[in-house]
Amino acid sequence: LTGYKILGLTRRILIKLFADDATVYLNKQDRYADLQEILQKWCQASGAKFNIKKTEIIPIGSKTHRDRVIATRKLHPEDQPLEQGIKIAKDGDPVQLLGVWIGNHVNNATPWEPVLDKIATNLERWAKEHPTVFVKRLIVQMVVGGMTQYLTKVQGMPKNVEKAIIKMIRIFMWGDHYMPL
Repeated sequence: LTGYKILGLTRRILIKLFADDATVYLNKQDRYADLQEILQKWCQASGAKFNIKKTEIIPIGSKTHRDRVIATRKLHPEDQPLEQGIKIAKDGDPVQLLGVWIGNHVNNATPWEPVLDKIATNLERWAKEHPTVFVKRLIVQMVVGGMTQYLTKVQGMPKNVEKAIIKMIRIFMWGDHYMPL
């Protein structure tokens, strides 16, 4: 397996491991069968079990290449087809990798939708307790800060999401009243 040569890096990127997650970067000349053989040996040696159901592939390269991989389920024309249980992400389909949503032409707001829903639900629940302004400040730091920091760091926060969060905070803090200056 050759992986990818990325401008500015001295080594090719082939695999990244974190806890029980493995991300493999296959070049368009790499064979999926070679990867399977390596994984089988690794699983035998380590006692681990490879979960094919969790396997997702994001084709990297030209639009023509990506479309061909999706249509043929092959990484390159001479390779064997990928197993049916393996998901191949189409353009616009985000794939979650360690909390980050990646893919080709994905909407950066997509991963924020469930976060906004959770924030709204939590703030509504806390509002029923009629906390003081000082307690509300702590709740905002805990709920909003806690639910947004990691994703903001790894994904970035679109302006429309930032505006929606600010609006939720203002409503939680001040209700229908005007915010004091």
